[in-house]
Amino acid sequence: MPHTHIEHPEDCILTGDLSVLNLLYDQAYITMKMDGMSLVWGTNPANGRFFVCTKSAFNKKKVRLCYTPDDIDTHFGHQEEVAEILYYCLKYLPKTDNIYWGDWLGFGRTDVLTQNTLTYVFSDVISQQLVIAPHTQVYVEDKMCDAVCVPLEEVFADTDMIKWVQPSVDRIYRGQSTPKVNPNFINFLTKKEAEEAKICINSIIKAGYDLDDGTLTDILGCQHLANLYQMVIEIKEDLMEDFIVSDSPMCYLPNGDMTSGEGFVFHSETYGSVKLVNRHEFAYANFNSGRYSS
Repeated sequence: MPHTHIEHPEDCILTGDLSVLNLLYDQAYITMKMDGMSLVWGTNPANGRFFVCTKSAFNKKKVRLCYTPDDIDTHFGHQEEVAEILYYCLKYLPKTDNIYWGDWLGFGRTDVLTQNTLTYVFSDVISQQLVIAPHTQVYVEDKMCDAVCVPLEEVFADTDMIKWVQPSVDRIYRGQSTPKVNPNFINFLTKKEAEEAKICINSIIKAGYDLDDGTLTDILGCQHLANLYQMVIEIKEDLMEDFIVSDSPMCYLPNGDMTSGEGFVFHSETYGSVKLVNRHEFAYANFNSGRYSS
């Protein structure tokens, strides 16, 4: 099944999908989310041609894969900055038979990059011209919109033109048991209700307010569901405290505070993937100052 959109674990439980609890206590492969413009590139198996694109590569109806500079003009000419980035990527990205998904972090020749919300400070001036953080390998049998995406385990070698940013994430695995949840007293939401609830939650985060129990109960309509939601957030935050990140540039929020980054993708072979993000910290900053959706 396609995995081009990854949910927050706390949002997964709104409709009664408690398998996310098993996921969070499972052994997993972890990658660090970088904050930049979404970039997809590789060879389309349908025609054998190399392309570049944003995450609109996964659109179901409007296909926007760019094989030539003229294609970039056609699909992204109205977005001059995006078009310029894609011109460079089409020219300088190494040709590959695979398809990859990552984040464009910026042009090199500097040690400080701010592409979207976060500012990255590198230990040395980047000598390469393009800085890209690959995070996902994409498998396509027929259509891009039906792609299967898995966390990237391959480590790329820098080229004269491209600096690859691939922080590694280790975890202190404590082997704890999955908490037992009795769903009989919880009024879960329908898919439509869950989408409406997520909009309300995001609006509260955007405004800078805390998601306290009372507010969540008002939104979700059930105190037990609100308590479960808060419990999953606590599990997520405890989990992130056990992560050990290396090979990552220093990272700062717009207010100058240092942060551990945008977040992480936590992938279990059995239960799939979720994104682990401190929403009060990063999501608030992203809502209020980000240029690109990540």
